Amino acid sequence: MASSNRRDFLRLAGLGGVVFASGCAGTAGRPLADDFYFVQLSDTHWGFEGAPNPDARGTLPKAIAAVNALVDGGAGGGPDFVVFTGDLTHTTDDPAERRRRLREFRELAGTLEVPVVHFMPGEHDAALDRGEAYREFFGPTSYAFDHRGVHFIVLDNVSDPGASVGDAQRAWLADDLKRRPVDAPIVVFTHRPLFDLAPAWDWATRDGAQVIELLMPHPNVTVFYGHIHQEHHATTGHIAHHSAKSLIFPLPAPGSQPRRTPLAWDPAQPYRGLGFREVERERAAWQITELPVVKA
Repeated sequence: MASSNRRDFLRLAGLGGVVFASGCAGTAGRPLADDFYFVQLSDTHWGFEGAPNPDARGTLPKAIAAVNALVDGGAGGGPDFVVFTGDLTHTTDDPAERRRRLREFRELAGTLEVPVVHFMPGEHDAALDRGEAYREFFGPTSYAFDHRGVHFIVLDNVSDPGASVGDAQRAWLADDLKRRPVDAPIVVFTHRPLFDLAPAWDWATRDGAQVIELLMPHPNVTVFYGHIHQEHHATTGHIAHHSAKSLIFPLPAPGSQPRRTPLAWDPAQPYRGLGFREVERERAAWQITELPVVKA
């Protein structure tokens, strides 16, 4: 079934949210990448306990069930892959507890009925030990892969406690980009925003401008990230940046209050502000559909 028909199905099923189109047009003379879609989930914070989410141990399983419903009952079939854009677990000073949470998260993610699942760390997973425990369970913190004509790059801007990508990883990125046609469609996954969204709230990457400089010569780049626990859309030049909602608690709009404290849980509207997204590539553009954790 065509992508537009699947969006109609989601809307009629009461699952669909806002659809946001991100330009990533093909270049004349180059074949377009195949149409497909993936699901982005972010900031699950497995191990968190507190008033901002009294269902902290239930929200992730509910989200997984919602994704599996796309596979089992969704029009047009399930997603090609799922990507978790960081903060899989909630931070802890105890190395043994950190590994227990990572193990439990991996087991839960293993119940996704999707053929491929990609992971990347957030600072809650990796900053205290520079990604050591994370790598034991999920492998490299940065890597690249290709899917149906699109080149995907996973960048780590969290294992460095200083919130930098770092010289070595930028050199790796530069080399990777040199191997691609300049007009190839490229998607970057990262946890923190690469641009200075709200540096006082740690919503930035210290050398993000240098990363963006490396990406700028490529006209078809889109960035998907997490960290800020809300949907947000911005551009740096021609590069579109899209943040995802959290699966644990929402945070306030950038700079809207003195501190980035979690928004209060509303018993009358549980799971408000939480969700995940479907990202479709259709006719060389990205179509983003925001989905709730639990159908209203």
